[in-house]
Amino acid sequence: MKESNRPVTCGRRTRSHIAALCLAALAPSCSTTQQVPIKQAEIQTGNKCGLLGSDCNRLTAGQEGQAALRYVNPDASWSQYQKILIEPVTFWGSDATQVSAADQQALVDFCQQVLREELGKKFQLADQVGPGVMRLQVAITDATAATPGMRTISMVVPQARTLNTLKYAATGTYAFVGGAEGEMKLTDAATGQLLAAAIDKRIGGGSLETAAQWQWGDAENAMKAWATQLADRLSSWTSGAAKPS
Repeated sequence: MKESNRPVTCGRRTRSHIAALCLAALAPSCSTTQQVPIKQAEIQTGNKCGLLGSDCNRLTAGQEGQAALRYVNPDASWSQYQKILIEPVTFWGSDATQVSAADQQALVDFCQQVLREELGKKFQLADQVGPGVMRLQVAITDATAATPGMRTISMVVPQARTLNTLKYAATGTYAFVGGAEGEMKLTDAATGQLLAAAIDKRIGGGSLETAAQWQWGDAENAMKAWATQLADRLSSWTSGAAKPS
């Protein structure tokens, strides 16, 4: 049979599909959670800064790998801290929050658990104030639930994932994901000196691992990321392995 020298061509639909796959390769598809930028002007509205109060004025935009808005005391003597007192996590949602009281309790309990687990790997957990003890206060200020069935379809079914990837390229977020926003305040437990403060917001990423998770899975992944990042960062500062930046 005579071979044809005719070039292979692609239809418009095929080209669109290939383009979407290219976009998928560029998107953070392996991430279970992704950070959402918070503008400085946003913290003066709504229920933000309920925990931080006037210390919100100290916050500046974080760099890559840091909280969206943050403050670190340049005069803090980090090497003196080997213990941490973790106060009960609270929920500071506005009156318009759609998170039920039962879900609020479940979320703060989960956040408390992961904070104790991650920080307990690096520090001795204290149960009272004293010299050499850091006091950690954390508030969840908002949480959104994922849409489990639709999230699974949008991540697993090829055509739906292509559309979801295009949405990410246009908006920076995926469809049907959930997430959480929170505030953190770290002080010297004995003197009350502010050591660090932060506000951060995270939503579900594009990892297939999160496709079939339950409605608060994205919010939980955000809290896990916060706890791990905080534990690693504080450990590096108190051990002298790194300087705050």
